[in-house]
Amino acid sequence: MESDARSDGRALLAAAVVGATATVAGKRIVSRLTRGRFGESEEYNAAKVKVSGPIRRKKGRPSPVSGPIGTTADDVVEQIEAAGEDEDVEALVVELNTPGGEVLPSDDIRRAAIDFDGPTVAYATDICASGGYWIASGCDELWAHDASLVGSIGVVGSRPNASGLADKLGISYEQFTAGEYKDAGVPLREIEQDEREYLQGIIDGYYEQFVETVSEGRDMDPETVRGTEARVYLGTDAAEVGLVDELGTEDDVEDRLAELIGAEPEVREFTPDRGIADRLGIGAERVAFAAGGGVASAFGSEGGDVDVELR
Repeated sequence: MESDARSDGRALLAAAVVGATATVAGKRIVSRLTRGRFGESEEYNAAKVKVSGPIRRKKGRPSPVSGPIGTTADDVVEQIEAAGEDEDVEALVVELNTPGGEVLPSDDIRRAAIDFDGPTVAYATDICASGGYWIASGCDELWAHDASLVGSIGVVGSRPNASGLADKLGISYEQFTAGEYKDAGVPLREIEQDEREYLQGIIDGYYEQFVETVSEGRDMDPETVRGTEARVYLGTDAAEVGLVDELGTEDDVEDRLAELIGAEPEVREFTPDRGIADRLGIGAERVAFAAGGGVASAFGSEGGDVDVELR
């Protein structure tokens, strides 16, 4: 009986230890998941905001089995504005790992970086292409790894052509519109030459705006920007053609921050306010992307839809 009592005591003690350990571990996990830009007590004098994944205005449709996605453009703008309003923040790091994306959301982030009152450093990790480079052009400096992919200053427009399939299925297209180009690019019929020229003109307009934005923001000759021909460069090559100011690691960027603010940098990451479910990736959409690709935004309305990519 005494032996049984000791065994029971040991079992209870072991259970208590396991329970306490699990409680402590659980608290740490919850703490990490719920840690945001509010409620942190450590001292800081610089802010970091991440642009990760395809740049777009809204999230995709929720899926309970998919992983996390990048922050939306509105999230990033909100974080930059919050950093700008924080009296402790003297400098801003915009960390970029994105293949690009929608035109206007990219420009919203760029403008937010320009409006930040203090030095701004863009830092490219794996890839800073198209819309990502558009954003970087709004910062004072752009740093990258020697193996980062940087550039892709170009625009792509595309439309599906389902006219052949429609013919096979016996589907005819008839739409009533007012305005000659209201249904330009509709996929259920062959595109006319004048419509092709009209849509190409929109793409050309976006491209000229991209070149102008980069040449002004990066203090580069427009012809030099056009001369890249939308190529993606390794960091070392990007530095040679002037697309990148400096090559280095995150530590090197912090050393640069020390020079800019005249103090040892204590960097705090500003993150969007989200619930635990979002931080676990529940209810998020996984998005795959290729190097330098970008994600399409659409112009047009009830007529033809043409996808436009900063690329």
